Amino acid sequence: MKTSEKWNEIDHYFSTKLHTSDDIMDSVLKANLEADLPAIDVAPNQGKLLYLLAKMKGAKNILEIGTLGGYSSIWLGRALPDDGHLITLEFDIKHAKVAEENIKRAGLEKKIKVMVGPALEILPTLKEKGFAYFDFIFIDADKQNNPHYLKWAIELSKAGTVIIGDNVVRQGQVIDDSEDLNIQGIRQFIDLLSEESRIDATAIQTVGSKGYDGFVLGVVK
Repeated sequence: MKTSEKWNEIDHYFSTKLHTSDDIMDSVLKANLEADLPAIDVAPNQGKLLYLLAKMKGAKNILEIGTLGGYSSIWLGRALPDDGHLITLEFDIKHAKVAEENIKRAGLEKKIKVMVGPALEILPTLKEKGFAYFDFIFIDADKQNNPHYLKWAIELSKAGTVIIGDNVVRQGQVIDDSEDLNIQGIRQFIDLLSEESRIDATAIQTVGSKGYDGFVLGVVK
């Protein structure tokens, strides 16, 4: 058995043992596929992890940078209390429309707001729109801009805010001196974290149905 096949089988094992049947999340993935969105959503067990982390944090105000079809948005939105809110930023209007339909399907349209446009243009406007800070921030957009997203994430944080960055291992390419702008963005992101005194962070390598990758987890001081 190939290693990747075993990763898939283990993901399936844990998902079937630890997750209840979820027709809504299955329908979201189906809608994303039918809309021809890139198949780069987080895996179901990773979505459940985001949900659990947001629950453990007791998050009431969540910021997501990178919506795609709203799969991770819905996982995070489910973790919110009745008076909680999630703002998710999406560059592509087609992706945003699919996400909005998926969010409605999940019954979370009152908790989740999709903002469309370049994230680096929207982020500076959030405070004036009444979003002074967030207590949970998930960064999962174009990796070359990760350093800029991190700076804004810290700007929009308070003590105790959890910041998570996805896809930071890139099949191990993160340690390569690569000309790939995505790899360079991740390396700059890690460098900033190593130099930033306002945040404690670590990185976790992951394997599974999405291959070999990982995420950064940090807490603002």
